[in-house]
Amino acid sequence: MECRRSNLCGTLRVENLGETVTLMGWCQTRRDHGGVIFVDLRDYTGICQVVFRKEASAEAHEVADSIRSEFVIAVQGKVENRIEGNVNPKLPTGEIEIIVNELNILSESQTPPYVLDDREQVEERLRLQYRYLELRHPTMQKNLILRSKALNQTRNFLLDRGFFEIETPMLTKSTPEGARDYLVPSRVYPGSFYALPQSPQIFKQLLMVSGFDRYMQIARCFRDEDLRGNRQPEFTQLDLEMSFIEPEDVYKLVEGLLSSLFKTLLDIEISTPFERMPYQTAMQDYGVDAPDLRFDLKLVDISDVAGRCGLKVFSDAIAQGGIAKAINVKGGSDFSRKELDELTEFVKVYGAKGMAWVKRNEKGWQSPISKFFSMEHQHDIEKRLDVEVGDLILFGADNPNIVNDALGNLRKEVARQRKLIPEHTYKFVWITEFPLLEYSLTDKRYHAVHHPFTMPNLEDFKQYGNSKPHCIRSVAYDVVLNGVELGGGSIRIHRQDIQQQVFKWLELDELEIKEKFGFLLQALSYGAPPHGGIALGFDRLMMFLLNTDSIRDVVAFPKTQRASCLMTEAPSEVPADALEELHLRVRQLPKFE
Repeated sequence: MECRRSNLCGTLRVENLGETVTLMGWCQTRRDHGGVIFVDLRDYTGICQVVFRKEASAEAHEVADSIRSEFVIAVQGKVENRIEGNVNPKLPTGEIEIIVNELNILSESQTPPYVLDDREQVEERLRLQYRYLELRHPTMQKNLILRSKALNQTRNFLLDRGFFEIETPMLTKSTPEGARDYLVPSRVYPGSFYALPQSPQIFKQLLMVSGFDRYMQIARCFRDEDLRGNRQPEFTQLDLEMSFIEPEDVYKLVEGLLSSLFKTLLDIEISTPFERMPYQTAMQDYGVDAPDLRFDLKLVDISDVAGRCGLKVFSDAIAQGGIAKAINVKGGSDFSRKELDELTEFVKVYGAKGMAWVKRNEKGWQSPISKFFSMEHQHDIEKRLDVEVGDLILFGADNPNIVNDALGNLRKEVARQRKLIPEHTYKFVWITEFPLLEYSLTDKRYHAVHHPFTMPNLEDFKQYGNSKPHCIRSVAYDVVLNGVELGGGSIRIHRQDIQQQVFKWLELDELEIKEKFGFLLQALSYGAPPHGGIALGFDRLMMFLLNTDSIRDVVAFPKTQRASCLMTEAPSEVPADALEELHLRVRQLPKFE
């Protein structure tokens, strides 16, 4: 037979009846029913049933007897209706079948290490080891095909709005981006190293200095940090930068892009404009800077009452400059003591020493701590939290970071347990007015909250610049969806004097500034336009579009949590002569699984 495919497996319908077609793909299953052999033939478009009958072709029928799971075959035959009773309504091709007159086995297969249809029941390590088999599963193929469509639509959306797609270097200079760099040794310059980019941040700013006005890139980025479900050592981000703009221009662009993606790919209408929320409000009401707004359970500050109560843990925390907050779980008085103990252990993961609780029943407070609160204090707390009979109050008191982190995550855990989070709901919010700097007690100096190229709020800069730099807000913003940061950006510093001042607050000496950022400062001295932008985590966005909790479901070849590839066994040792050529010597080989 001529090995030229005429149709894809999942595309044939009753409209094709009577046509002679050539299909190619993988044998999903093979069944022999009394001398008639049925094969479910699969490619990325779906499955089509092909049938081998002796009367149609004795030769093809004889060869079909040797077909096994995952053999790659080509068949030629006629499209016919399935006989009555054999129609499969679950398949788009379920009304037809191919009566084969020619068969060619293109490739044989060993018995797969697991049944591909049962991927959800198979240990993930095995699926990662045989990732090329995992990717044959319709779910994974659907995921990656949708990702391809999303990338294409994103690119077209931006190009239609005047953006230029420009590639930036992969081998670059190590700069502080908040995580460890992946370093690449130079053969030509012994003892010197390139860094793989954590982001194209400085390069996209330089493109604005160069006058390109609107830049975009679907950029590969690398960060050597500990991994979790929504993080990989190498990832894809949508990188944008624009000149002569304000934050509202970024908001409008991103809202348009995201609503377009959700509508085109999922047929879901996203309401715009997104809600705007200052950082301080997010921390005050939700304890985190990426709040999930699909449910209530706000954190309420009760520090004034806690400081006057008789509970020493609370009053001591307030006296030492800490805070006390509480959450009212409506109807939560049915939590068992065991469940409350489990929540207490939960908050300890976030640094809390424990958790206090009160059940409000018809007679009043039921709690080990009720005796430490006067009736006046109880009334004040109930009024502030809108407490009713049947409610549960959860308390935390410690330094502000611990209280916010513990209760901010506790509200999400309680919402999960109580099924308070509505399904198929997408709540976007812009978090704005982040602090420019944060003080590290470990390093005894300031660090940039976003990165050192973020423009400070100019009013704050004038008011606090010489005395209270920690009070300065930045012109930075994050876009958050259902409690997950999708991306962050800012208006950048385009004035050399302001950039120099920020470096001084970060306690970078002149030599360090010159070595790391001399080229940037020089560029800013040649006329830099006001500019800003944003980077969106494309992998995280795809997790929402595909409704999955793991980034590995949206990436073709992911790494494990220890940043290794079980399929290729990377990272791996290299020959001694390769190390010598790079002027490197390994003192002790790392051990990893």
